[in-house]
Amino acid sequence: IGEERKISLAPHCGSNPPILDPESGGGHVEKLADFNTYVSGSPECKHAVLLASDVYDAGFYAVVPDFFNGEPYDPNNPDRPKDAWMKDHSPVKGFEDAKLMIDALKSKGFSSIGAAGFCWGAKAVVELTKAELIQAAVILHPSYVTVADIK
Repeated sequence: IGEERKISLAPHCGSNPPILDPESGGGHVEKLADFNTYVSGSPECKHAVLLASDVYDAGFYAVVPDFFNGEPYDPNNPDRPKDAWMKDHSPVKGFEDAKLMIDALKSKGFSSIGAAGFCWGAKAVVELTKAELIQAAVILHPSYVTVADIK
């Protein structure tokens, strides 16, 4: 940023634009800042994530599995404290589930697979990297990732 560079796009960029399908996933499409935007989650929540990505335009097949099986952590649920929730949704289980996704993608013929992990998901991505199951990794706001993992 601040330095001008000539950026050349791959020839397939823009040939496969994203389709915002309100019938896919648990979210919906709405106008936000005059952009058609796929949104998911409670509008009552005061925390948000902006995902700025061009993976659709670059011809990638993108998958976003629900590793929590419809049960995201809810700090306001006294019947399901964090320790109890983590027993069912540990980062170790996330890694095991992610391996199943990698196997499923490979069975579909994908030979090069990358993964991005946010917060809890960063640990699964680090473990996939250590096991040499993926070819590219991105982690953001990593939780449960240790210095030993990075080394």
